[in-house]
Amino acid sequence: MADLPAHASRRDRFQRIGVIGRSSDKRFVEMLERLRVLAREHGAELIARESVGDTIPDVQLAASEHDGRTEAPLFEPGAIDLLITFGGDGTLLHGARMVAADGIPVLGVNLGRLGFLTSIGPNELDVLLPMLFAGDYWIDKRFTLDARVVRPDGGSGPTHLVLNDAVLHKGGIARVVRLAVHVGPDDHEIATYTADGVILATPTGSTAYSLSANGPVVDPSVECILATPICPHMLVIRPLVLPPTAVITIRPLAGSRELILTVDGRDGERLGPDDSLVVARGERTVRLVRFPGQTFFSTLRRKLSWSLEPPEVNG
Repeated sequence: MADLPAHASRRDRFQRIGVIGRSSDKRFVEMLERLRVLAREHGAELIARESVGDTIPDVQLAASEHDGRTEAPLFEPGAIDLLITFGGDGTLLHGARMVAADGIPVLGVNLGRLGFLTSIGPNELDVLLPMLFAGDYWIDKRFTLDARVVRPDGGSGPTHLVLNDAVLHKGGIARVVRLAVHVGPDDHEIATYTADGVILATPTGSTAYSLSANGPVVDPSVECILATPICPHMLVIRPLVLPPTAVITIRPLAGSRELILTVDGRDGERLGPDDSLVVARGERTVRLVRFPGQTFFSTLRRKLSWSLEPPEVNG
């Protein structure tokens, strides 16, 4: 058995498995049928939403209602002990955000392109799922952020769970914005960014949008918050790595209107005049299922081609 990373833990075997994916995707339907057979062989049951459950026989339908949290849960509390997502990182992020409050682990099966957060490829299902049912896996605990928009009167909108990143950017016309960035708890001013926006990312999100904006790659065992400006108009403005205790407040300055908060690639909400964005460490932890030999750096080498030999130069 491979050694576990410091931020990992083990869990018991799973018996009630929730499933999400796009029922219109033929690959998903095929893999769901394979999952149904494997689950039946190991005495586990599958539970899915109506749009998925209608596709495959012997799959229970989930009964879920909105309970007042930021997003409606996919499944009633206690209905499942594992969520399997079929799709890319976007599908995994969507599912993880909805089950994080109940501490349910998530296993991502990649049907997309990069699939950096997913654990299983389409050709690995028959090999790795028996390991899952045998308890031969580990839980990769991921740090999250809470993001909320604060109104001028002190009130605030809903709290958004952030696994990858919270991005404050301009909507509509392509135009730079001016953002004053402060860090608490003492509300120290860091700088004023003149840029296309700013990315506040977790270590998990360091390999997502922040990486495209020249942010650093951070091992997920390092708890921190990344502040990465998007196309800053001064070269001396660089990405920052802040401690997990930091409370970051971003206040748009005069003329910076039509700002939008996007959370994990999904539209969160618009900021009105004099609104500000506050981001801090989240109360919840996202739990991702991994298998022996799967580490952050092995994923980097495989997904980002870090292990490729440099091309030979003739002459």
